[in-house]
Amino acid sequence: MKRSATANWKGTGKEGKGLVSTASTVLSNTQYSFNSRFAEGTGTNPEELIAAAHSGCFAMKLSFVLNEAGFTADDLTVKCTITFENGAITNSHLDLKAKVPGIDAGKFQECAADAKANCPISKLLNTNITLEARLV
Repeated sequence: MKRSATANWKGTGKEGKGLVSTASTVLSNTQYSFNSRFAEGTGTNPEELIAAAHSGCFAMKLSFVLNEAGFTADDLTVKCTITFENGAITNSHLDLKAKVPGIDAGKFQECAADAKANCPISKLLNTNITLEARLV
């Protein structure tokens, strides 16, 4: 299986503008720029897209890990915060709030740690990955 996306950039790094699209068309000529990346401008940016990918991948992997352990989550809500400093992604922080009937805190933490270590996006990222996992 292969997935793809396309980016197009015109102009200088600071004054230019870019468009990003995905094969699925979820993103279709979505604008990104210096301001959307380094300030509060309108549009997306690579770090936001990485955060979306990491939170989605982790949630799905955790669902599989929980299923293998005999549990089914009622709800897994994951917020991923990417830290971008001095031209590098220095941290990806996963903040998980979960409703998993019948699981004890120790088993839940074990499953969350497994998903953090083994989701494909975690394996891809060459950065510090932190996790705060809470049962609610």
